Amino acid sequence: MNVIERFLRYVSFDTQSAEDSDTVPTTAKQKLLGAALAQELTEIGLHGAKMDEYGYVYGWLPATAGCEGIPCVGLIAHMDTSPDAPGDGVKPQIIHYEGGDIPLSERVIMREADFESLKKYVGRDLIVTDGTTLLGADDKAGVAEILTAMEYLVNHPELPHGRIAVGITPDEEVGSGADHFDVEGFGAAAAYTVDGGELGELEYENFNAASARVTIRGFNIHPGSAKNKMKNACLIAMEFAGMLPPAETPAHTEGYEGFYHLNRMEGDETETRLGFLLRDHDRTRFEARKERMNLIAAYLNEKYGPTTVQVELKDSYYNMREQIEPHMYLVHRARAAFHKAGVEAVEVPIRGGTDGARLSYMGLPCPNLSTGGANFHGVMEYIPVHAMEKMVEVLVHLVTESK
Repeated sequence: MNVIERFLRYVSFDTQSAEDSDTVPTTAKQKLLGAALAQELTEIGLHGAKMDEYGYVYGWLPATAGCEGIPCVGLIAHMDTSPDAPGDGVKPQIIHYEGGDIPLSERVIMREADFESLKKYVGRDLIVTDGTTLLGADDKAGVAEILTAMEYLVNHPELPHGRIAVGITPDEEVGSGADHFDVEGFGAAAAYTVDGGELGELEYENFNAASARVTIRGFNIHPGSAKNKMKNACLIAMEFAGMLPPAETPAHTEGYEGFYHLNRMEGDETETRLGFLLRDHDRTRFEARKERMNLIAAYLNEKYGPTTVQVELKDSYYNMREQIEPHMYLVHRARAAFHKAGVEAVEVPIRGGTDGARLSYMGLPCPNLSTGGANFHGVMEYIPVHAMEKMVEVLVHLVTESK
């Protein structure tokens, strides 16, 4: 089975994770794909293939003769898709792109003017959606590329390599993909997540990340007799959000610039709740962002009364760079693999996070590699066919570079 056939099969599974779920994995449907992947790893010829009770899939390929002493390297991807767009009933389309806008359906058009990266793929085959769901290249493309590379190595035993561990996680999109990852059982000295964007991306630094839940408690009374009595939680919530720097939002930042992202609001005059994401590559600035949230709450509590505003902060993950820097051979090795495949490595900071960020702090240094896809988490998601094929080649070079 080639990488495209695998990918098209995997996207037929609805594997969206759920942010507010307390189960592990957060959605049981992820285990349907997990079981299929474990079976496929067995059929390919990997050893110890299994899905554990938490929905994590593991397997390993033994070292070839003479390479038993090479430290084990891991390859990791995630099976879940984002809850930010519909993920059930994905209907992928393979089109030959000749430039210009792409009609995904009668009503939905991917406009070249809005997605400049399309210009790089004139003359290429692209896998796109039908405009109603996400595609699932994040990260089923990574899963397909890893399994295809493993099958290639099984079928080409003349290629020397050390032991290779494979791990497929659930729940990465909701920040808990590393929660139950068995680092010790995985057995790798280091690993790579295959969870990046366009072909060539090589990433070893990411945001420090936290979430903030802000609860505003007001006092409601009939508006006809509310003068000097009503304390409108909705208006105080607007005041809270308005005290954050207006230019420090995702729509106004890029590169190493951090942000405050208001991504949820609900409530009424009595109680209103806001959800924020806080991001910054620099740890000092990251801590300052959290402190600003607390300072705003303190100011509003002094203005409107104690307990009016409550801020709950929770760190999600940290910048992996400080964990990767002692192991920069991993980055050099990835650069070499891209070069051998004829791909230019582009080193960029991740404006987000991966399982690898948390795994790096769990003792498994783990840079991130491209999958080839673009426009993740929405109906305009796409991936070039040649990018997936190239990534299989890159992964083969990556794990056979160490002898």
